[in-house]
Amino acid sequence: MILFPNCKINLGLRVLRKRPDGYHDISTVMVPVAWTDVLEIVPASGFETTLTVTGNGVACSPHDNLVMKAYRKVAEAVPGLPPVDIYLRKIIPDGAGLGGGSSDASFTVIGLNSIFQLDLSYSQMAEITSAIGADCPFFIYNHVMSASGTGTEFAPCHVDLSDRWIVIVKPDESVSTREAYSGVRPDDSGLMPFEIVNRPVEEWSGLLVNDFERSVFMSCPAVADVKRRMVEAGAAYASMSGSGSAVYGLFDDEAAARRASGLFAGMKSFVSKMN
Repeated sequence: MILFPNCKINLGLRVLRKRPDGYHDISTVMVPVAWTDVLEIVPASGFETTLTVTGNGVACSPHDNLVMKAYRKVAEAVPGLPPVDIYLRKIIPDGAGLGGGSSDASFTVIGLNSIFQLDLSYSQMAEITSAIGADCPFFIYNHVMSASGTGTEFAPCHVDLSDRWIVIVKPDESVSTREAYSGVRPDDSGLMPFEIVNRPVEEWSGLLVNDFERSVFMSCPAVADVKRRMVEAGAAYASMSGSGSAVYGLFDDEAAARRASGLFAGMKSFVSKMN
């Protein structure tokens, strides 16, 4: 089975408060985007599950990859799960705030559920993946949703971006989630993202904010520069996604989007019409 795990962007990201368990309550709107990795799952040629990764380099060993963690979590839930050989071609950049690794893990669960006819429900698969990473359950459902709590509590959210084109640019700098949280100041005042995104996109700037931008822009000026250039190129709205370091811009048409993308030669980038 071949699957195409996609990335996501965050429309706004508010860090509201630190919880007693050390995590943070957040508010964000998550939107799937068609920048994808390639994931193939086939019956194992041997007696153990293996993972082969190609494409973009990853910083962890195959054993520690979220894909393998996903397999092990499914095996815990379904005793006797047969071994498989997994081939992952990484295209979505890591350290970008796009959820690429989380998507790979969730699509692994979806693929195993389909191949072996495990009859796991969406809620069961979301519960399995919630132990892997905060973004993972989103990719089980994989449609626009408002996320709260630690990012795993979802509610319906209507955002129509079908008339927009998106440009995503990942500068060379990467930002770890731990680093991003260390510099953020929790604040639960003001409007939340789900209260803003039903307004016209042209009204989002200044209202729809990513609380990580302030500290990330200070430590990684190149990320701030990408956002500035996106806006100067005519983006109706531009923002860093998640905890960074990728920046996206929403444009009115294909020509404007491709002109903007051309400004970032040498950086990983993606251009597409929104669904």
